[in-house]
Amino acid sequence: MGARVRVVTIEREFGSGAADIAKLLAERLGWKLWDQALTNEIARLARCDRSEVAQREERMDPLYYRLLRSFLRGSFEGSLNVPRLNMLDADVIVRLTKGIIGAAAEEGNCVIVGRGAAFFLAARPDAFHVFLYAPYEDKVQRLVRSGLEPKEAARLIDTVDGERADFIKKYFDVDWPCRRLYHLMINSQRGDEAVVQTIVDGIATHERQPAPSFP
Repeated sequence: MGARVRVVTIEREFGSGAADIAKLLAERLGWKLWDQALTNEIARLARCDRSEVAQREERMDPLYYRLLRSFLRGSFEGSLNVPRLNMLDADVIVRLTKGIIGAAAEEGNCVIVGRGAAFFLAARPDAFHVFLYAPYEDKVQRLVRSGLEPKEAARLIDTVDGERADFIKKYFDVDWPCRRLYHLMINSQRGDEAVVQTIVDGIATHERQPAPSFP
């Protein structure tokens, strides 16, 4: 028999409904959900407002920010006239995120949304990795139902996933989505409840598979 699954990671296209699906899945399993809770914990550890973290998660730092950071942390950093700064940049967020996700996985019984969790936990046999996608129009409609204007929904769909791909390439050196990593890739157009059931069934099937043997 395979290892018992204790962690589910959910990677996603923007607008595919991962937040709602992950919440339903966590409720179904009776597990802890790490989505907004992860953002809150990063903000607590970084001693900053959660909105600052939310704006920078799963994104590269903008060019002007990288240049400013380079200047402040560069040749002037040791000067008595220039104070050392604790800047909330992508490197800091990734470091904090890795620690939180690792601790959550050790505790087990959790569902983690995005934030590179599938990549941080790729070597764990008790982790089950899911990728959610959906047709473009379905994503637009879902975002509009959540309160966004159609043009803004379309703009975000066109930009957010590109930012995530750049982020994954920089910090994990793989192309996003990394299809070989996921146990399931699911079209969320079929409906949230159906997706949750597919994941639950997929976990059960995975756990029935014989553990890999090595010579």
